[in-house]
Amino acid sequence: MKEKKRDTKITRITVDFNDPKSFPKSTLNKKLLNATGEKEIAKQKAQDDLEAKMDAALYAKSIREKLGFTQKELSERIMVPLDTIRNWEQGKRYPTGPARLLLKILDKSPKLVLQVI
Repeated sequence: MKEKKRDTKITRITVDFNDPKSFPKSTLNKKLLNATGEKEIAKQKAQDDLEAKMDAALYAKSIREKLGFTQKELSERIMVPLDTIRNWEQGKRYPTGPARLLLKILDKSPKLVLQVI
């Protein structure tokens, strides 16, 4: 079964959290919700996970390029194996824990971090 593409309309609203009457009315499609099965949910989850990995890959690569480093130079500077940098940028893996934090700091304050490492 071929999926139809739906046009997306963006509407900006103002909500007063102290006034429930200002909340937007729900437009939940109950028929579509009830027709959604485990297979569709699993498919959407897999797609979401892939998009998250690709976002992380683009983020890691953009930081490296912003610093003007090659993958090898970045791996040496932050003491992470070159294969790890490659895997991040190819979306095979994504930075977690301290590596993720270091990338965030490099993104926000590169000069400060590069003085230290």
